Amino acid sequence: MELSEFIEEIPDFAGPMEMLLRFLFNAAIVTIIIHLLYYPKSRRIDYYFTFMLISVSIFFLIFLLGSVKLKIGFALGLFAIFGIIRYRTESMPVREMTYLFVIIAVSVINALAGSDSYPELIMANALFILTIWILESNHWLKHISEKLILYDRIDLIKPERHDEMMEDLKKRTGLDIKHFDVGAIDYLRDTAMVKIYYDLKNNEHNKIDSMLKFPKENK
Repeated sequence: MELSEFIEEIPDFAGPMEMLLRFLFNAAIVTIIIHLLYYPKSRRIDYYFTFMLISVSIFFLIFLLGSVKLKIGFALGLFAIFGIIRYRTESMPVREMTYLFVIIAVSVINALAGSDSYPELIMANALFILTIWILESNHWLKHISEKLILYDRIDLIKPERHDEMMEDLKKRTGLDIKHFDVGAIDYLRDTAMVKIYYDLKNNEHNKIDSMLKFPKENK
């Protein structure tokens, strides 16, 4: 066997090393986004688990199919499919859905970027992290949370007793309520649906979906 033929039969490890380095880079970026930016406020371990595995799945799926001629169209189609995921057990909150888009976008970009575009790749990921950090920071946007309350003192829902109702809500909930809206009123049960808006303390994030509703009766 000639030397040239022997060299040709030696496995090329450049591809696997490229994949490993790109995977580690993507994993580091995704971990920063999820662990340092998303998780401290939400404390949702279920979405933490979901985002990490989706990132790994998307990265390998896109990277290993990079030789497909229609890889860009395939990536965008995959992005759209995963972007409209609706879980059967519960609807995904808007914040979690947004992070899902971000995780998919980052994974697709890191998997598809060419080897000659590493500076742009690093800058794109840095801008992702910087933008999320700015938007999550209370110094840039003041987070106002909301909560639904089944209120039992409908004698206070009159406009002229607004201040009394505000004090009663603050006392009973212990929240720094800024304002509230009165919704449906049930005079048979002497209750009313009230949505309160309050400031978050200690940079917390509301762990309960703001769209949570009371179970409907007489279905």
